[in-house]
Amino acid sequence: MQKLSQIVVLSEKEINETYKKSKIDKEPIIYTEEALINNLQEAPIKALLTHNFGIKSYLVFPISVASTQNYHFTFYSRNLNVYSQEHLQVLSSLEPVFCQFIAKIYSKEDLNLPSKKTEIKNSKVIAAEGFEGIIGNSSQMNAVFNYIRKVAPSDTSVLVLGESGTGKEKIAQSIHALSPRKDKPLVIINCGAIPENLAESLLFGHEKGAFTGALDRRIGKFELANGGTIFLDEVGEMSLELQVKLLRVLQEREIERVGGTSPMKIDVRIIAATNKNLEEEVAAGRFRMDLYYRLHVFPIMVPPLKKRKEDIPDLANHFIALYSDKMGRKAPALSDFALQQIMNYNWPGNIRELEHVIQRAILLTEGNTIKEIELSMSAKMHPEQPAESFSIKTILENERDYILYILKKCNGKISGSGGAAEILDIHPSTLNSKIKKLEIKKGII
Repeated sequence: MQKLSQIVVLSEKEINETYKKSKIDKEPIIYTEEALINNLQEAPIKALLTHNFGIKSYLVFPISVASTQNYHFTFYSRNLNVYSQEHLQVLSSLEPVFCQFIAKIYSKEDLNLPSKKTEIKNSKVIAAEGFEGIIGNSSQMNAVFNYIRKVAPSDTSVLVLGESGTGKEKIAQSIHALSPRKDKPLVIINCGAIPENLAESLLFGHEKGAFTGALDRRIGKFELANGGTIFLDEVGEMSLELQVKLLRVLQEREIERVGGTSPMKIDVRIIAATNKNLEEEVAAGRFRMDLYYRLHVFPIMVPPLKKRKEDIPDLANHFIALYSDKMGRKAPALSDFALQQIMNYNWPGNIRELEHVIQRAILLTEGNTIKEIELSMSAKMHPEQPAESFSIKTILENERDYILYILKKCNGKISGSGGAAEILDIHPSTLNSKIKKLEIKKGII
């Protein structure tokens, strides 16, 4: 409620009053287009959410428990006509599960919740269920696990988003391990470490004699991953020239070696990851919009460690056991003071930083207990950054920003050589239609 209050710039009391004035749905229903507009007048709380989050359709599924308590599961989307009767049928079949879930949450027997230390002891169980190397039992990580389970069996492209050090590569490994491609290769490429002059050869391979120094035929990473999965880490660092070639692979499912005479079909699932805000990169002209939407089919956001602090004790114990074993010594215990230190710290370097801090602590510990954690080095390397303001943009808003950026680069020129239409690879009349639709005025170009 507090977070919502900050976003909509209303007090919690005002939000509660708005809710009380709103019509309550008693039957499962879908709202979109005209029905949505009519409902916004009857339910001002929905209008509040719709206008602040760009909602264009939503589904309401009410549930009655013990004939006295009513609960509502509401699903929102920023796209039109997303929900159908099939969704209502699926939810109806799951109603007994929802009822059990609600009853368990609000039952008197479950009010005496165990302490955080007891709760997080289950992290090892999760790691044994196909998520090897991923430690966590927080609600945020359980949501990530759920996304992985849903997307792994398909061939859908996945975009893993998150800060540096959050374990995006582990997410990619889990998706591959739980997929039908698990017995085929998982090829990992760090896009930020590819030399510009060797990028095409590294990714797609080259024929003998294709360029000076090409003494033999070389198989590229995509060809090596044929039948399996390719993980493009830090895809936001990829050059625009290489982005065009990657887009072709996604569209045509074929590659061509440097110096080759004909393309070859490949069967590769693509998982990409970045710690950049790709929407901002698109608006700045550093990342292609068409590639962004090709990769952004199924995004998975990996939470930073400061948002899942209940996982810190299990992560710390995991690293203590891991490095103690490597050093051939008995694993020291973590004192209450040391535990409090790592729980209070915000970990701007995320799991990678925690791992290095624990490794250092083990090296400095002479007895059987880690009495104190030295965080001064980490604090100096990662000073607290002021929170950046974040605004949610629709697809049309992102498209408008991108077209506006290109038009400014072209000094307002639309058609002809070097014009915006040529750069955007669309017909000038189509671009003119978009400019009119997106209300891009000449005065702001």
